[in-house]
Amino acid sequence: MEMCDGVAIVNELAESQDGAAAGPAASGLAACLREVPALFFKEDFALEDGATFKAACPLGDAALQERLGQHLDVVEAHLVREIARRSESFYEAQGRLRGLDGEIVAAVGRIRELREVVRVLTGDLVGAARQVQELNATRGNLVALQQKLTVILYVSQALAALKLLVAAADCAGALDVIDDLQNLLDTDELTGLYCFRNIRDQLGTSLDSVNSILSAEFVRAAVPDGKAVDALIQANVKRKASVPLNGTEHEVNIDEEESFILRDRLLPLIICLLRTDKLPAVLRIYRDTLITVMKASIKATVAELLPILVARTIDSDSVTGDRAADSDAGGQSLANKLRSLSSEGFVQLLSAIFRIVQVHLVQAAEVKRIVEWIMGNLEGSLSSDASNSVQKHSGSVSDFSQENDYGVTSRVSNTLTRSNSKFPFFQGKTNDMSSTNSIKNVRADVLRENTEAVFAACDAAHGRWAKLLGVRAALHPKLRLQEFLIIYNVTEEFVAATEKIGGRLGYNIRGIVQQQSKQFVDYQHTVRMAKIKAVLDQETWVAVDVPEEFQAIVLSLSSTYSVANGMEMPSTDDSSKLRENRVTSQEPVNSAENNTDNGNAVSTSPSTENNIGHARSTQQTIVHGGVGYHMMLSEYVDISKCLPSLSFEVVQRVVEILKLFNTRTCQLVLGAGAMQVSGLKSITSKHLALASQIISFIYSLIPDIRRVLFLKIPEARKQLLMSELDRMTQDYKIHRDEIHTKLVQIMRERLLANLRKLPQIVESWNGPEDTDLQPSQFAKAVTKEVSYLHRILSQTLLEADVQLIFRQVVQIFHSHITEAFSKLELSTPQAKNRLCRDVQHILVCIRKLPAENFSAEAIPNYGLLDDFLAEKFGTKVDE
Repeated sequence: MEMCDGVAIVNELAESQDGAAAGPAASGLAACLREVPALFFKEDFALEDGATFKAACPLGDAALQERLGQHLDVVEAHLVREIARRSESFYEAQGRLRGLDGEIVAAVGRIRELREVVRVLTGDLVGAARQVQELNATRGNLVALQQKLTVILYVSQALAALKLLVAAADCAGALDVIDDLQNLLDTDELTGLYCFRNIRDQLGTSLDSVNSILSAEFVRAAVPDGKAVDALIQANVKRKASVPLNGTEHEVNIDEEESFILRDRLLPLIICLLRTDKLPAVLRIYRDTLITVMKASIKATVAELLPILVARTIDSDSVTGDRAADSDAGGQSLANKLRSLSSEGFVQLLSAIFRIVQVHLVQAAEVKRIVEWIMGNLEGSLSSDASNSVQKHSGSVSDFSQENDYGVTSRVSNTLTRSNSKFPFFQGKTNDMSSTNSIKNVRADVLRENTEAVFAACDAAHGRWAKLLGVRAALHPKLRLQEFLIIYNVTEEFVAATEKIGGRLGYNIRGIVQQQSKQFVDYQHTVRMAKIKAVLDQETWVAVDVPEEFQAIVLSLSSTYSVANGMEMPSTDDSSKLRENRVTSQEPVNSAENNTDNGNAVSTSPSTENNIGHARSTQQTIVHGGVGYHMMLSEYVDISKCLPSLSFEVVQRVVEILKLFNTRTCQLVLGAGAMQVSGLKSITSKHLALASQIISFIYSLIPDIRRVLFLKIPEARKQLLMSELDRMTQDYKIHRDEIHTKLVQIMRERLLANLRKLPQIVESWNGPEDTDLQPSQFAKAVTKEVSYLHRILSQTLLEADVQLIFRQVVQIFHSHITEAFSKLELSTPQAKNRLCRDVQHILVCIRKLPAENFSAEAIPNYGLLDDFLAEKFGTKVDE
């Protein structure tokens, strides 16, 4: 290791003498480097390295230690010679350093002397000038101090004035002071003043107080006084007698003077809120407050009016025992009290709530319009000079009068022009793009929150109204049509008014009204389905007369569709007059059907009048040719007219009830079900005729019903209903034809029964003398039965149906009687004479039947029996 250190020193000496060869010294170092291997002079020489150690100290070399000692001796010898050679230069340099120190000490002494000379010269030559300069600096400092003290005084006075202005609620003045102080802070005038270290916090506190005052004043001015409104409306309802309402009595409006007063109150508040950039936040507070106040007003009105309206309901004659019991059992439950109200009382409550909502929403809409008007003038004042903005925007608000508009618009424009520099979003150049975007963003936020406030109020009103309707959802389907329509119309007026005022569509409340309307239709349909089935099951199929008032209903039904042909539709007043003449219950034969839920019974009974007697003018059946029919469809038509949105469902229900009527009538008459359910001994031709007349009557009314019910249905949905009605119409036609076929079959069976007795009768014709000139018992029986059928059918059915039936009967008579007479074997002239008289008697009866002429002969009902008479006896029967 000693050798390594010596080699390193030699290496350094060699490097220091690379640029200047020192003769013998240089040659000595070179010789040293030549004698010692170059490996020991490398910069990265380290015996720790395995390769270096292996190269410097090879294993198995016995002379290694001796050789390394020789290398060390060489290096040490050369180092000693180099040190001895350079010692003289070292001592020479040390001497020179001591001389330099002496010269430095002398120079410092001379500098001190020069400084003293300069001091003396300065005092003698420039002392007065320097004093003047110092005095000027002192004067400047004193002026700056005076200005700073003036600022301190101003700030102190401004802070004191700010407290007074805030306490006096002078928000505009307070904002001016705050803006001035804020400008001082922004210009660093108060920097370093310890007494004003908390001034920013003080200004922030004052600004928060101003914002609170502005917010409270804005809300107080914009939101109606809920207590005053409630008291006025409640007093109005309390003074009223219990009279049914058909909707709201008057529309709430803000007159022009009230609008100007409200605008004058809101204008300075809105300008100040714009200056503080708090108008969007205040509008959100205003929205929440408006909703809260309106809900509280509705709640207070309901709580105040419910006991009064419930008391009226209990005292009125329209309250049933069950409802009174529910009212007593309800206790303090608000829902039970609402359910115990009569429909009239509930409508009065809805009308009061309607007026409360109108008052709040109308003022909210007016506030919205005022804010939009101010923001419109704000935008105009920022896009043009203040002198031109008045002329440009003075006539932009069409809702106010021109004279007042100019003055108010001028005031707004001038106020905004003076305050532009004080608005936080007007700082900097007015034509700067970022400032313009900031103004647009603020305006967009204000208009959005302004609109959202009215929208939220409308949604809250819709929610409260829907909640009230939902509480009575189980009762509304059971109301009479007129009662339900009043609630429906009031709700529609409420939705239309709120949509017009607020611009928010009432999807929720419309859905609830539509749902309850559908429930009303379903319930009324269920009741009528049950009642018509019960009436048919109790029917004894006896014809009655035609009351005049019901005939008028038939005429009104037939003429209702004439509006499509340019004729006027019967008015609602006329329909209501007709309904006033109807009875609320009826008693078919062998039944007692009373206490209908909606006050209108469903009946197709042809025998009702015989049981009502003196109440004939108030029975609920239409009688046409002895057929009773009413209310099964009349109320459906009324529902379709009054609830046009449910016309599609009404048509479906009409189809369903007509199908039930057709099916049940077929089961009772053709299927002889009336013998079990009504106690009839048999189904006679008279019963069949009445059933046929009813089916024919409805069949004839279906086109009119279709025209009436299709008036309110969109064209796109008519095709589906058309197919259902067509199928149902075809069912009625098939049913009628089956009844006619049954009547023909009865007559055919009676004829065949008489023909089976004919051989026994013919045996008595072969006597020796013909003393009896009358027709035989066979001819009399046949003509009597067919004449009876003719009389029964003529009294009940239409002439066309009678002719259609007897055309088949006449053909059967001709074919069967001719065939039977042709098979008879008559051996005596007396028998032939008797046969001739019977044929002539039967033909005379056939001539009188109202069948269509089915042959080419001019003689009525000419057929095979006429040919038989002519062929056998050479005679004929004239017309």
